Formats: sequence, C-alpha cells, structure tokens
Amino acid sequence: MEQVQHLERKLVAILAADVVGYSRLMGLDETGTLSRLKALRREFIEPAIEGYHGRIVKLMGDGALVAFESVVDAVACAVEIQRVTAQQNLGLPEDTRIVFRIGINLGDVIPDKDDFYGDGVNIAARLEGLSDPGGIVISGTAYDQAHNKLGLTFKSLGEQRLKNIPERVRAYRVLLEQTAGANKSRSRRWPVIGATVLVLALIAGIAVILWPQAIALLPGHGSTPVGSSVGKPSVAVLPFTDLSEKAGQDYFAEGLADDLITDLSKISGLLVIARNSAFSFKDRSLDVDEIAAQLNVRYVVEGSVRREEDLVRINVQLIDAQTGSNIWAERYDRDYSRIFALQDEVIGRIVEALSVRLTEGERAQIARLPTRSLEAYDFYTRAEQKVYVVDNRSLGETLSLYQKAIKLDPTFADAYSGYARATVDVLGFDYQVLMLSAVARQRSYEAAGRALELNPQSARAYAVLGILQMLDGEWDQAIASVQKAVALDPNGAEAELNRAIVLTYAGQNLEALAAMERVLRLDPKPRAQVFDYYGFVLYMNHQYEKALQALSKVQPGERSDLGLETLAMANARLGRMAEAHDAAASILKEIPEQNLAGYRVVYAHHRRQEDLDHRLGALRAAGIPERSFDFRGREEDRLGAAAIRALTGDRTWVGHQHNGAAFVMELSANGDVALSSQSSIITGTSSVDGDLFCTQSTATLLGRKFCAPVYRNPQGSSDTQDEYAWPDSVTVWYFSVSP
Repeated sequence: MEQVQHLERKLVAILAADVVGYSRLMGLDETGTLSRLKALRREFIEPAIEGYHGRIVKLMGDGALVAFESVVDAVACAVEIQRVTAQQNLGLPEDTRIVFRIGINLGDVIPDKDDFYGDGVNIAARLEGLSDPGGIVISGTAYDQAHNKLGLTFKSLGEQRLKNIPERVRAYRVLLEQTAGANKSRSRRWPVIGATVLVLALIAGIAVILWPQAIALLPGHGSTPVGSSVGKPSVAVLPFTDLSEKAGQDYFAEGLADDLITDLSKISGLLVIARNSAFSFKDRSLDVDEIAAQLNVRYVVEGSVRREEDLVRINVQLIDAQTGSNIWAERYDRDYSRIFALQDEVIGRIVEALSVRLTEGERAQIARLPTRSLEAYDFYTRAEQKVYVVDNRSLGETLSLYQKAIKLDPTFADAYSGYARATVDVLGFDYQVLMLSAVARQRSYEAAGRALELNPQSARAYAVLGILQMLDGEWDQAIASVQKAVALDPNGAEAELNRAIVLTYAGQNLEALAAMERVLRLDPKPRAQVFDYYGFVLYMNHQYEKALQALSKVQPGERSDLGLETLAMANARLGRMAEAHDAAASILKEIPEQNLAGYRVVYAHHRRQEDLDHRLGALRAAGIPERSFDFRGREEDRLGAAAIRALTGDRTWVGHQHNGAAFVMELSANGDVALSSQSSIITGTSSVDGDLFCTQSTATLLGRKFCAPVYRNPQGSSDTQDEYAWPDSVTVWYFSVSP
C-alpha cells in the first residue's frame, strides 16, 4: 500500500502510432520496407516530433509511443505526420506505401525510467486501433483541450468501449481530408473565406518563390544601365557551372553563386542584380555582352566549380561587358573546410577590382562565419536551392533541410531565417498539407525572432517579421522592420518587395511605388506575380493605364487572383466596363462564392479606410456581388439587434446551406458556437454587433471577425427549416430555430 502511494503520476498527451499492414509489407519486401520506414522517421517524423516538443518514449518495429506536454502540440504533430506521409506516398505503388494509424489521449500515466504505463497509454493505443489508415482518432479529454485551437474539424464517434478499459471513452476523428482540401471546398467551411484569397494578395510580396521569367521591361525601365543611373558599379553573378564528376553536386555550384549574390548585395556601394534574374540565364548559350544588356549591368561574374570529396576547385572571373575584357580571373584549389574563407577572398577581389569601399558594418557582415558545421551548411545550401521550386512537396523538403541544418547547429542564424521565410510561404500558399496555418504563423515568428537573437543584422528575418507584423496591424513595427531589412540588404529585391507591400497596406502609396520601381531595377526579369503586384501598386496610386501596362506583361494563365482583381479594378476606373466585367467573371469562375463582404475582411489590414474603399468600390463596379452567391435580402425582412439576440443564446439553428447541404448550429449563451455540417464539427465564437450577427475563429482569417445581417426568408417555413437567412463570407445559411 505504501509503495502504491509513492508512485509518481503525470498528466501527459500520449500519441500512439502504428504502420498499417506492416507484416504484409515486410513479407513483400523486407529490405525496402525497412529502408523506407527508417528514411521516413529520420527525415520527417522525428524532426516533426522534435519541432512540436515531443519525446519518443518507445519505438517498436512498426510503431511508436510519443509523449507531449501539450495535447495541442500532439494533435498538430499527428496532423503533420499524416500529411507528410501522404505526400511521400504520392506516385508509389499502393502495395509499397507506408501508412500510419494514430491515436491520441490526454491522461494520467505512471513514469518508469524512460517508459510510461497506465490507462493513459492504453487508451491511446486502443484509439489508434479505431483510426482509419492515414487517420487520427483522439479521446474526449484531448478533444476538450484541442478542438478550438488548431482550426481542425472533427467527427464525433460517440462513447467507445475499449478493450481492458473499464469506462467508456469519448472519441473523435480528425477530418484531415476536409482541412487539407479546404481550398477546393470553401463553400463548405464556416465561417471563413479561403486563406488562398488572402495569400495571393500577399504572396507576391513575401518574395520566397522565384522562377525565371524572360519578360521584357516596362517602358522606362531599360533605357540606361542600372549602375550608371545611380552612380554605382552594377554587377550580375551568373550561376556557376558544375564540373563535378559525381552527379547531384549542382546544388553546391548554385549555392556558391547564391552566397556571392547575398554577400555582394550587402554592399551599399554596388548595385547587384537579384538571383531570380541572374539565374534565368542558367543553361542558356548567350554572350556575356548580351546577358549584360538584358540585365542592364556593366559587370558580370561567372565561374565553374568542381567538387571531389573534400577538395574544391573554383574558377571565377569578373568581366567588363562594355569592353569584353577580364578585369580579374583566378583559380582556387582548396579544401572544402575552407569554403567560407574562399568566399570572403572572392568577394574581396571583386570589391577591390571595382574600387568599392566597404563600411565597417558591411565588412563585419561579409566576414561573419555563418556556421562552424560544414554538414549544416550543406543542408542549408540544398534548402536554399529547393525553396525556389513552386510546389508543396519541394517546400516540404526545404523545411526538412532547414530543420536538419538547425539541428546540427542550433546557432545557425541563416538557417532560422530561411526556415522563417519558408514557413511564411506555407502560410501564404495555404499549404495545409505541410503545416496548419496557425502553426506556420507561430513558427515564422519564432524562427525570425531566433534568427535575430543570433544575428541582429539578418535582413531576411526582418523582412519576414515585417509581413507578419503587418498582418497583425502593428504598423509602426512592420514599417520599421522592412526599412531595417532594406538598410541591411541595400540590393535585396526581396527586402524591397516586402517594403513595397507593407508601405502599400500602410497607405504610403507613393513610397510603395518608389520601392516597386527599385524592385524592377534590381530584378529586371522577375516572376509573373511581381508584375501583378506592380500593377496593384500603380492602381493604388491612381495610375490605371500604367497598371494595365504592367499586367499586360503577365500571361493570362500565370495571373494571380490579385492580378485579376487589379485588372477588374483598373478597367472599371477607366470606364472600360466590358473588360472589367470579364475580369470579374474570371474571378467568380475560379471562386463562385467570392463577394465584397469577404474581401472586406480579407483586406482588413489596410491601414486607411479610403484605400480599402478604393479597392472595393471598383470591384463592386466590375460586378463582384456584395454577398455570397449574390444574395440580396429585402430591407423590410432584415432583423434588428433584439430579434437577432432572440435567435441566439442556448439556441439551435437547423437548416441548409446555399448548396442544399444540411447543417445544425449550436449557440450557447456564453457565445460559443459548434457547427455540424457535412459530417464535421467546427467550433468558434459568436456575437451580435449592432444589428449584425458575427462569427470568429482563431484558425481562420488570422482571427478576424466576420459580420453580416440576418433576414427573414419570405418563402421559408418551419417545415422546410428555412425561416431565416444569414449570408456569411462563403455561403448563405437558411435555417429555423429550436430552443
């Protein structure tokens, strides 16, 4: 009895995972199965567990037990594991795919050295058995803590009788297919407008994904060399040629050129062309003078790299494109361990040849050792090259590579800032399959902050921070962050583009336009979305014809949602209503539920109401409806505040959506809301503001509130459960009320 009293107990979130059909997989291909499983654990699962502060308690051949201090972290980690695993299975034969079942329980356990015992563990293991392949089932105790914190949807499985567990256990299934497919079914989600709409308006400025686009400069952007226009030597560093005999070393050659661009960009006495434009000439046979003419520069750096094991041979030359002569050329044979010293030497020779004087701060930043771990640097270099590929699988690999670099060197500031930039891209493109939006936002903040702790001069970290602060309405901080990013990276097209974004939403439109003009000088061959954003900035400056000229540089199939919106707005302001209506029709074809009320929330981070009105007024004229699916309630049917309150507070709304799908919405007196629709459960809060009914969720619209009127439905009845109508940002809810 005394021994039992002294047993230590602990409340822990336990994740139990198991490989589906493990024996069958081993029977078919034992070696291949083990190899794939180990690689999956090493490259994705273990970094995910570590990232969510979990600890592997027990690792079996086909499964694992993992402990978390936070059940929210446990659920988020499980979602990430299942989504990454699904991505890795794409393209593989079905009989070779590794698929997990996962169960999660928050319960009391008994620690014993490095293991846990008790019903808390047993319940997690039993719940894992209830899961579908590739799915997650959590207990009621876990649901109570996590259901309203991650933006997930759940399906109640009721109370389950589990083997060797005396009491019935409430169980819930996480509906991964709905959260992962949110972009495809916005009208079925509540109460949000798809995150992609917000993102495509911002992503042009996050400046993470860059791809070569051979797009001619706008009028006025190519008449004189860039360098001469500002009195500075102008330089382009072309991608180095990989001469290594071993395949797969091209990332190192590109990474070396990329690092040179990054370091040269820090020098205020130079004007350096952005990576995107310089790398657009990779694998193209053009003379140096032709490349220089297209990039509007006088000087070109080119070279080749041969890497064999620990030895590196680099040939590099600086060419004056006006004369075609080599100003300086050198061959270096060095040990790989001296790669950073070699980069410093090359930078020094270029600066010396161009007679540029460095400030003490610039000299210190260039000489700064990024990491003492060459293995971490190798992972970082791979990540830097992959981040420019536009798809969620490549971005997932990029995140993993940054994480590996950070794990090898926890003081590697550049790896943290790279990870921050990549997670903002996850947030931007709404890649829920990689990471929940709320998690991506939090990790971006954390990684950018950590990068600045380690290197207070990290321009990339400041640029990311500026975008996040802008979304949070922290205007003074956001402007200060992007200004700091540009000051630290005076030739950085990415930093300048982020500054243009923040200044636009801050209402400083002339300054934003000047920033966009500089972006195009630094990056004369940008990706298509840069021109979409340039058109938008011109629109916000009331330069409608020039906005349309900028948009004409983008092929219709490459145009973003922001580009279509700007096309509609500029044409409407110019009175070209046929073209404006066509652009609006394209928007509604892509997103049928799109509406001005939704836009009003999506673009609520405009600092000045007049700027938001400038957008919405033109979109209204172009034909974007005020409400979802052009719902138009009669004023005499609109409910006042007292009538709306009578429908809320310990009431239940029962009815159907615009598309006919049934729903039940429970509203409690304290403002909590739970919606059951399409076999899902979604939670949030509600309120009555004036004569508007409002909903809000921390997982959607960056936590912003959406409000709309409630109407009596003249054609409705209690029998058909459609006496009232409430148009939200993605659908129209027709309902009747029961106590």
